[in-house]
Amino acid sequence: MGIYGRWILPRLLDWSMSGAPFAQYRQQLLAEVTGDVLEIGFGTGLNLAYYPETVTSLTVIEPNPGMGAIAAPRLAQTTLPVTSRTLRGEQLDFQSDRFDAVVSTWTLCSIAGVDQALAEIHRVLKPGGKFVFIEHGLSPDPHLQTWQHRLTPLQKRLADGCHLDRAIGELVEAHFPKLTINTFYATNLPKVGGYFYQGIAVKDKQDQILQ
Repeated sequence: MGIYGRWILPRLLDWSMSGAPFAQYRQQLLAEVTGDVLEIGFGTGLNLAYYPETVTSLTVIEPNPGMGAIAAPRLAQTTLPVTSRTLRGEQLDFQSDRFDAVVSTWTLCSIAGVDQALAEIHRVLKPGGKFVFIEHGLSPDPHLQTWQHRLTPLQKRLADGCHLDRAIGELVEAHFPKLTINTFYATNLPKVGGYFYQGIAVKDKQDQILQ
């Protein structure tokens, strides 16, 4: 990992994703998360302030050590019991049926093996457990789609593998048939990168049989 990926990008992301609209989205998403929780793509720890008291333990994974350096002061201040691991989403080193909830905020866009990561999320959730997420991805507007496809190669280089054009709803539904999702254009963001998917996917016993 080069200087840009380890030192510059984490600071750019922390600055760009800490504004008021993102804070509101984080608070809405995490308000009803409970129990033993896993967060993938922990980044610089911007979600920490929004976890409710109903969370009994939080396990976080992040492969970029540069992100962890910025997150460290936030981890030191939280009252939540947090376990931090340097792992990638494609290989979760946890037993099956382990967590009550898995959280992903603007992370699925940049995981290289996104289908494998979603399969792993499904595996580590308890039956009845919830995968809660907010992501950006492919717009339904054909004109915007054209630009999303054109700009994604550049975006991947500038933002550590981030894709502008992933159909997040379809990707999640392939692993979680029981899915509730809301899509919208985010406030004050360019539409090419601001089409958001916010949802809750539930693992049930039937899902477990089909896997």
